[in-house]
Amino acid sequence: MSEPRHFLEIDDLSREELTAVLDRAETYKHAQANGEDHDDLAGQTLGMIFQKPSTRTRVSFETGMTQLGGHAIFLGADDIQLGRGEPLKDTSRTLSRYVDIVMARLFKHDNVEVLAEHSSVPIVNGLTDDAHPCQTLADLLTIREETGGFEDVSAAWVGDGNNVAQSFVIGAALAGIDLTVATPDGYGIDDDVLERARELGGDLTTTTEPTAAVADADVVYTDVWISMGQEDERDVRMDAFEGFQVNADLLEDAPGASVMHCLPAHRGEEITDEVIESDRSIVFDQAENRLHAQKALLSWLLE
Repeated sequence: MSEPRHFLEIDDLSREELTAVLDRAETYKHAQANGEDHDDLAGQTLGMIFQKPSTRTRVSFETGMTQLGGHAIFLGADDIQLGRGEPLKDTSRTLSRYVDIVMARLFKHDNVEVLAEHSSVPIVNGLTDDAHPCQTLADLLTIREETGGFEDVSAAWVGDGNNVAQSFVIGAALAGIDLTVATPDGYGIDDDVLERARELGGDLTTTTEPTAAVADADVVYTDVWISMGQEDERDVRMDAFEGFQVNADLLEDAPGASVMHCLPAHRGEEITDEVIESDRSIVFDQAENRLHAQKALLSWLLE
């Protein structure tokens, strides 16, 4: 039996594989719009492990598996032995005997690596504290739709150097997107992530000046300043991120830019209601593309 192919980080895909998955996502999206069905995963089952709650991740994976003719099972931390102290390696080995693929949305990135190490079926990282590669697939699909490709595309990340940002940094490098990241001191991208992006040939700039970051960008991307598990840091973070809000004033320096946010948004904090509801916002296209990108990923991993 061959070793399963896992998707724990966005650069688990090569450039060629990334293009293939995005092409497949586009095919699925067009087929759905035309009322065409695909039963590529008929008779197959996706196990979905959730330590962290989610709207988009759960609904997009479960709907996607159903649309491909398969079945998805929700496994909350309190619903399985994972919540009662069973070693992750035992959970992984057991699930491998029942399902065809596993998506796990966890806190510690090390834990998704343990699942992959002991699994005989593909493991998909649905989010950890370090990375959110499925979100990046949707982000890249959205940018490609909006700009017609990745050549000569420039993007700006404004805000926290969180898990979404870290995966996007590497994904932009894979795709060939010029990226400027603006974060406050102490809230930047991990050095090893920056190094991985540069090894991929990414045109990457870091700054603490949001205005400089967004100048003439094609895409401006932000996310919440206070992620799950950081609620006790709220006051400190709100002070640190002053001046990093994506609002009409900031976007004056990026007159042609589309605006992205992975959602959920804290309107009035990292982004204004005015911007997220504007014609420049492609936030809900981005959210929809979670479905199409993940369908493509699932079918590609299970080929």
